[in-house]
Amino acid sequence: MTFMRQLGASARMMLLLTLLLGAIYPAAIWGVGQVVRPSAANGSLVEHGGHVVGSSLIGQTFTGPQWFQGRPSAVDYSGDASAASNLPADDPRQVKAVAERKAALLKANPQATGAIPADALTASGSGLDPHISVAYALWQVPRVAAARHLSAEQVRTLVDEHTQGRSLGFLGQPRVNVLELNVALASLGSR
Repeated sequence: MTFMRQLGASARMMLLLTLLLGAIYPAAIWGVGQVVRPSAANGSLVEHGGHVVGSSLIGQTFTGPQWFQGRPSAVDYSGDASAASNLPADDPRQVKAVAERKAALLKANPQATGAIPADALTASGSGLDPHISVAYALWQVPRVAAARHLSAEQVRTLVDEHTQGRSLGFLGQPRVNVLELNVALASLGSR
C-alpha cells in the first residue's frame, strides 16, 4: 500500500508541476512580455512594404553590391545551429578562411579605403550577430553608393542615422544593425 500511495502522490505532484511550470508560468511570462515590450516578445520583427523581412535580432545574408553585408557566419545564420567555428586564430583553416574573406572583400569593394575592419573577416561567437561595427559599415559606403547611384554622403548619412550607441551608455561599442540599414536603403530607393 505504501508504494501505491507514493506513486499516487508523485503522479499528482507531476501533474501539478506540469500545469504550473509547463502552462501557467509560460503563459504569465508571455503575458508580461506582451504588455511590457510586445515587439521584443514577438521576435523584434522588421517589416518593409507590408511584409516581414526578418528579425532585428538575427543576422541574415544579403547578396549584391547594393546591400550592406553583415559579419561572416559559421552557421549561415541558422538560428537552430547557433555556434562559432571554435577555431583559434592561428589554426590553418581559420587563417585560410580569413585570407579568402579578405580577398573577396577587396575584389567586391575596390573603392574602399583603409584597412578592412576585423568584424568583416571574422565570424561572431553566435554566428547570428545582426550588427556590424560602424567602421565596417562606413568601409562599405563607396560600393553601396555606386551600386545604388547615390552619393556617398547620402549613404553615410543613413549609416549615421542607424548607428546604435553603447548599451546602457557604456557597454560594448557603437554598432549598426545591417537589416535595419538595408531596409532604410530600400525605402530610400522607393521614394
